[in-house]
Amino acid sequence: MIDVQRLNQRLENSQKFIHPHKVSVAGRLVRVVGLTLEAVGVKAAVGSQCLVETAQGDLIAEIVGFANDITYLMPEQSLQGVLPGARVVPLSKKTRLPLSMDLLGRVIDGVGKPLDGKGPIKATENYHHNSSPINPLSRRAITEPLDVGVRAINSFITVGQGQRMGLFAGSGVGKSVLLGMMTRGTTADVIVVGLVGERGREVKEFIEEILGEEGRSRAVVVAAPADNSPLMRLKGCETAVQISEYFRDQGLNVLLLVDSITRYAQAQREIALAVGEPPATKGYPPSVFSKLPQLVERAGNGGDGQGAITAFFTVLTEGDDLQDPIADAARAILDGHIVLSRELADSGHYPAVDIEGSISRVMPMVTSPEHQELAQQLKQVYSLYQQNKDLIAIGAYSKGSDPRIDQAIQLLPVIRFFLQQKMTDVIPYDQSLTQLQEILSAAQAHANNQQMPNQ
Repeated sequence: MIDVQRLNQRLENSQKFIHPHKVSVAGRLVRVVGLTLEAVGVKAAVGSQCLVETAQGDLIAEIVGFANDITYLMPEQSLQGVLPGARVVPLSKKTRLPLSMDLLGRVIDGVGKPLDGKGPIKATENYHHNSSPINPLSRRAITEPLDVGVRAINSFITVGQGQRMGLFAGSGVGKSVLLGMMTRGTTADVIVVGLVGERGREVKEFIEEILGEEGRSRAVVVAAPADNSPLMRLKGCETAVQISEYFRDQGLNVLLLVDSITRYAQAQREIALAVGEPPATKGYPPSVFSKLPQLVERAGNGGDGQGAITAFFTVLTEGDDLQDPIADAARAILDGHIVLSRELADSGHYPAVDIEGSISRVMPMVTSPEHQELAQQLKQVYSLYQQNKDLIAIGAYSKGSDPRIDQAIQLLPVIRFFLQQKMTDVIPYDQSLTQLQEILSAAQAHANNQQMPNQ
């Protein structure tokens, strides 16, 4: 006879050696609200993936929170076909990104699936990617400038290898075009582009027209358009950063372009509010301001034997408000910011870089004192004209009243020409400095000629 009591005792003893966090128990779906799935009976950790049975096949969802016996899940795809009481089965392990050099030239979605119709991506076998934060003391210092091929940035807002920059702009002022210019003109080894929350039309235009075949050959594009679920948009940013970390670990210098970090914050807001997190500043819950630095700090210089990730995170300033909560939070955690002016864009000035409102905090560490002096002098001349442009426009300023303003009026057309650049032009870093020196030499010659008749 079978000793039932003995078997029950053996089962009870064996369960003592099973780690409670390793147990995955299936449950069932009890409620769907918006894009949030509520299930009971699911025993799995936050961040785990589950399969939800639907009338059209299994749906992948991720656990984003729980309350008492209810587990909240966010789907990666559409909820069409979901049935009440559907079975929710936790997956034993999360899907892994196909991290390898074969990613170059490819377009993938937020979870690493190809979108370009070129077949599966061959991943490095048995490669385990560690995305844990780097000890700040083990990072190399930023000492070398990065050539981005844009004259206004190379000259006045010089970017260093491993710097994290913000690109602040409203809608329709040319930030996507500027990103494309940098992809063609940069000296970085690899370019990773994250198009998150953008229109699907813009994704194709960026890849085919702005990026082009030449730029695409050394680039990886992660696309999570606006019609994707909040979870996919959130993963789009994180996937772009994780791919950048892989190439950095191979000793390569990476240019990471994320458009935009505002859509990342909005996706996190949708998820957090759906699971009951209270809103704070302008509807953004506290978790948004926690996840932003966690994402940004993953970029930067690596340790010995590693490369660098120079990152540009675009920030969509709603209504051109630079004090927007996301813009304000991003400005505080980044190493500088480039502001695109709608006024300049409306006047046909491209790229519409506002050199007065932009700054690179590492420029003094990666440029020579002579370069800094040249940039400061020309910036002062440009700023002086901007301060007096209203008086000049209405004719209230009389020539000769102030020699400095006279010089600013004389040099303004040259400065504007210097700050503008065609979308297809690539102007190297050294050439930008040479042209900057030529402008100031011409300005000094003009000032000397003006003084000679008075002597």
